[in-house]
Amino acid sequence: MKNSIAILAAGLGTRMKSPNAKVLQKLCGKSMILHILQKAFALSDDVSVILAHQKEQISAEILKHFPQTQILEQDLERFPGTAGALRGLEPRYERALILCGDMPLVGQKSLENLLSSEAELGLAVFEARDAKSYGRVVLCGGSVERIVEFKDASSDERAITICNAGVYALNSGLLRELLPLIENNNNAGEYYLTDIVKLARARDAKIQAIFVDEDEFMGINDKLELSRAENLLQEKIRSHWMREGVILRNPSSIFIGADVEFVGECEVQENVRIEGASRIIRSLIKSSSVIEESIVEDSDVGPLAHLRPHCVLKNAYIGNFVECKNAKLTGAKAGHLSYLGDCEVGEGSNIGCGTITCNYDGVKKHKTLIGKRVFVGSDTQFIAPVKVEDEVIIAAGSTVSEDVPSGALFINRAPASMVQNFYYKKFKK
Repeated sequence: MKNSIAILAAGLGTRMKSPNAKVLQKLCGKSMILHILQKAFALSDDVSVILAHQKEQISAEILKHFPQTQILEQDLERFPGTAGALRGLEPRYERALILCGDMPLVGQKSLENLLSSEAELGLAVFEARDAKSYGRVVLCGGSVERIVEFKDASSDERAITICNAGVYALNSGLLRELLPLIENNNNAGEYYLTDIVKLARARDAKIQAIFVDEDEFMGINDKLELSRAENLLQEKIRSHWMREGVILRNPSSIFIGADVEFVGECEVQENVRIEGASRIIRSLIKSSSVIEESIVEDSDVGPLAHLRPHCVLKNAYIGNFVECKNAKLTGAKAGHLSYLGDCEVGEGSNIGCGTITCNYDGVKKHKTLIGKRVFVGSDTQFIAPVKVEDEVIIAAGSTVSEDVPSGALFINRAPASMVQNFYYKKFKK
């Protein structure tokens, strides 16, 4: 059976205390809403997101990565609440899955389990360690009797530890039938989707409480919960890659983004951060290095190196305190204390300590091209745009502001000058 998926993301997210919408808060380098959409589209081609607060910003982020998403807008003035969000939703398929936009840890297998329920209404619930402000689930003889929102719960109901995860799998026909019957006669004056349980029971619909993992279905409402969720996801990411053969030294000190990929046996040392859609292939990343949105293949990076976005290293070595940006190094070395931005360095070339590609003229970025088997002496500046052909020697302390032909020695230094006894004249006792 095919399924339609709706993601509720219209809330104000005031507890996050941020100018950015809650679902745009990042988890392991990726917006919360994108984590959920990735799993949703793995299960369905009919995915809708319901927005209101900061609709333009959120929809722009969504459509950039998932352009096939249907964007709906909730009328918060007339129909506040989770049930109000679903007014206007038209599921394409017989079964509908309702998710929350602040639940990025939920696993695809868990969602598949929810959708496999034969009940007309399947409700995700968990036994809470700390029930906090979750809605309480009242069970009767093993079936769901009702859900009580925390604001409306009595003291006895608040003592219940079985909580509503806020995720529902139900027949689309049942949703269409019962949604218009939900009222807002509660303390908050909102239309609660939880009321659908009471209405379904009145129609003798089969309702199933499906127990799920609390951590996986945790909602994220503030920065503390965001931090806890990121730690949980980091543990999952690191465990996955270690099982795939990646060596992580002191794993808890290493940050790996959600979209990072490793290929073959790689080693990552302590205090490393790898972000974005980086791809590490059979490489060693040494201590305290940072890699952003780059490809590293059969190479060594670090310690204390920084690859900014769009770097490509192949059979290369980048040492300590070397920063690269939009740089392509093939079979080249840069051992220490250099900046290589907007450049290409060919096979067999060596970049000496203190080398800088001066790529920015204050208006535009320009490129430095360094050929094969080029020896660059220490303290060299390349004033881009500039091209150095193969098999060239650049003398230490040179400023290269013109193209250098193959086989040449390039020297550019100020004439030496020496004044005898100047120190004694300057500082007479």
